[in-house]
Amino acid sequence: MAAPPLTGRRLRRTLLREGSVAGQVFVLQVAVVLLLVVAAVAALVLQVRRDGTQAARDRSLAVAETLANAPGTVDALRSSDPTARLQGPAEAARKRSGVDFITVMNKDGVRYTHPITNRIGKKFVGTTGPALQGRVHTETIEGTIGRLVQVVVPVTGRDGEIVGLISAGIKIDKVSGVVDRQLPILLGAAAVALALATAGTALVSRRLRRQTHGLGPLEMTRMYEHHDAVLHAVHEGVLIVSGEGRLLLANDEASRLLDLPPDAQGRHVTELGLETSMGRLFVPGRVATDEVLPAGDRLLAVNNRSTDRHGGPPGWVATLRDTTELRLLTSRVEVGRKRLELLYEASGGIGTTLDVVRTAEELSQVSVPRFADFVTVDLAEAVLRGDEPGGGSPAMRRTAVHGIRDDQPLYPLGELITFAAPSPQARGFESGQAVMEPRLRESRGWREQDSERTASVLEYGIHSLIAAPLRARGVLLGVVNFWRSEKPEPFEDDDLSLAAELAARAAVSIDNARRYTREHGMAVALQRSLLPRALPEQSAVEVASRYLPAKAGVGGDWFDVIPLPGARVALAVGDVVGHGLHAAATMGRLRTAVHNFSALDLPPDELLGHLDELAARIDHDAIEAGDETAITGATCLYAVYDPVSRTCVTARAGHPTPAVARPDGTVEFPDVPAGLPLGIGGLPFESAELQLPEGSRLVLFTDGLVERRDKDIDTGLRLLRDAVAQAGQSPEESCDAVLEALLPDRQGDDIALLVARTRVLGRGQVAEWDVESDPSAVSGVRNAVSSQLAEWGLEEQGFVTELILSELITNAIRYGTGPIKVRLLHDRALICEVSDHSSTSPHLRHAATTDEGGRGLFLVAQFAERWGTRYTKDGKVIWTEQSLPGSRDATTPEADALFT
Repeated sequence: MAAPPLTGRRLRRTLLREGSVAGQVFVLQVAVVLLLVVAAVAALVLQVRRDGTQAARDRSLAVAETLANAPGTVDALRSSDPTARLQGPAEAARKRSGVDFITVMNKDGVRYTHPITNRIGKKFVGTTGPALQGRVHTETIEGTIGRLVQVVVPVTGRDGEIVGLISAGIKIDKVSGVVDRQLPILLGAAAVALALATAGTALVSRRLRRQTHGLGPLEMTRMYEHHDAVLHAVHEGVLIVSGEGRLLLANDEASRLLDLPPDAQGRHVTELGLETSMGRLFVPGRVATDEVLPAGDRLLAVNNRSTDRHGGPPGWVATLRDTTELRLLTSRVEVGRKRLELLYEASGGIGTTLDVVRTAEELSQVSVPRFADFVTVDLAEAVLRGDEPGGGSPAMRRTAVHGIRDDQPLYPLGELITFAAPSPQARGFESGQAVMEPRLRESRGWREQDSERTASVLEYGIHSLIAAPLRARGVLLGVVNFWRSEKPEPFEDDDLSLAAELAARAAVSIDNARRYTREHGMAVALQRSLLPRALPEQSAVEVASRYLPAKAGVGGDWFDVIPLPGARVALAVGDVVGHGLHAAATMGRLRTAVHNFSALDLPPDELLGHLDELAARIDHDAIEAGDETAITGATCLYAVYDPVSRTCVTARAGHPTPAVARPDGTVEFPDVPAGLPLGIGGLPFESAELQLPEGSRLVLFTDGLVERRDKDIDTGLRLLRDAVAQAGQSPEESCDAVLEALLPDRQGDDIALLVARTRVLGRGQVAEWDVESDPSAVSGVRNAVSSQLAEWGLEEQGFVTELILSELITNAIRYGTGPIKVRLLHDRALICEVSDHSSTSPHLRHAATTDEGGRGLFLVAQFAERWGTRYTKDGKVIWTEQSLPGSRDATTPEADALFT
């Protein structure tokens, strides 16, 4: 019989078939042709590129040197208008020579000529250094018109002086066209070679196919070697019956399914003892597709096909499958698949958050409705608080309820349940194993829990229960209950193991969430204990604050308000990298350090410098001790506001700049120099001085307020500006408005917010005098101070104040340098300040009995509530504070009216 014609698809399949000799020869021929073509093209391209670059260089150099040596070029360059004299000749030369541009320029690289006139007078793009030294410079560049070669040559005068430069350039593509001419010839030769190889291989393949029916010798040998092994290994019966009805072949599975005798092969089908319907399938023979026929106690799915449909010998081939075993196996596999799928989804769906209640809800949701119709989760109350529950059978709080309907009569959400000893839940607590009640009507222990409620549950239709204790690390956390009502079949032993596996996986997630809740609570408690419990009372600013710990873990955000001498106040806000107890503890260390440094009354930039050195020293000690955690990266902003001068001096270490809302409603982010975060060291910090009108709001915040993973920080700052602009004037209203506008649904970082509304000390509360550097001037100042105190109604403070000022002014006259100034501030206390231009600070000492002096400063310390020294840019200020009659925080009626 002639072989059928080869179509395109069959030809490719035949040529490339594994083991085909013709196919191997064809692949080898194709590989050789392709390698030769690739090598030829590569060599051609390299040759053309080298020749094209050289030709472009030669032409550009010839044109540039010709114009450089042309008569009149030097005179034109030295003329008053080189462009007018050179633009025309340069363009004419460019068009005649075929280059892309000719540019004449001065020694600074400024163009006198160019094909595009708007580029005349602009800087030449290229290298001019070698040409200025008298050498010709050639370079290949990617220009706006493509890849080109440009040459820069010097133009020299008669005296050898370089008076200008000329550059000419041309695209490489203009002088290289060999590839375009030779590549088609090369590809045509390759195509002819491939066509000849394909034709030859096709002829060889057709010849081989006719002789071996498409099989090579090795394939035919393997086929015969493995024929019997494959035939008898398949889990499906195979029968081959001749056209006369004799059994030609039966594999082992067919012999088993049909219970054939050992000598069945070669006998007639009617002699094999088959069922009548099975025998009629082969004699006289008919086509069957998945036809179910009896064979003893089995039901077989039979397929029967004729063997002579494509010119083969007459006969029939039948395949047999035992549907009884297959259905049972399929059912088991399906059940196992669904359980594995449920466990897989439980692994990814339970414990997605570190929230105890949410984890319990996920356990109940993942099990309904594929495993149970209703699921309830009960947890010990200690677990909900984050604590570890004690032993025994504690009271459980119903934490999660989920089912196919919402009208179930089970214990409601939030109910406190104490399980009776006979109940399945209590038995599970005692044994540590899941307990199954397949038929709740027959379970006395379960019905004793709550007879009235259990009767309602049975009447509702709930009929089966599995109670699996939630245990982790040997500690009982709670119990999960799986209930069935709609599914008629009760729970079985396989369901018990699945419920125990679900409970075990969920228990680990619940325990992780519980421990996180405990650690989070401890960190929050530590964080709040380290933050200000109550903001101190002072007259400089009206303050409101907010601190919101992150739900994912407490960080190291903090803020502080620190009263300073002279009625001033310091505002601080900072952020420590990381989360957890270490971040909270580090925050406490930094806040304490800021308090200590502020007691020295340092300027903000100097205070941050000391804080930076402290952070670096702490990190160094931690590294020496093998601790991987460090402060490096913490940020801080420190501002000092003076209500007398209405100035605010601010410095920051890697922290966002504050927002300033002025009384007219404008909001801005002042330009405060941004220093490096703490612990990095390097550049010193710088401060900025702001002039704030009375009633301005200073908004200090941490980056958790404005930064989001899905938003740019500029968006957060814009929202903050809008919120502050639209908020009320009070700090409390500003805090509420800012949080309402910027607080995210899922807070991933701590937020610290501090809003301070500025106040001022009026002229009636401040008195100043200039003092001459003469001891006789002290009495005049004492008289002026007495008059001022009488005007303030503080006559009782007159004697002590005069004594203090006399000592301080005398010391300034004796040891300081002028000018000397005295200032009284009537605030919550009476503040006396004496300033001079000396940096020498007085020291308190005890005078001996024979000393004639040295007791003045000791008396100042005895009579004043507090005293100290503050250094300024011009010198120092010695200050004292005296408590006023009545309350320490009492203010004058004038001050009360000012602050309301």
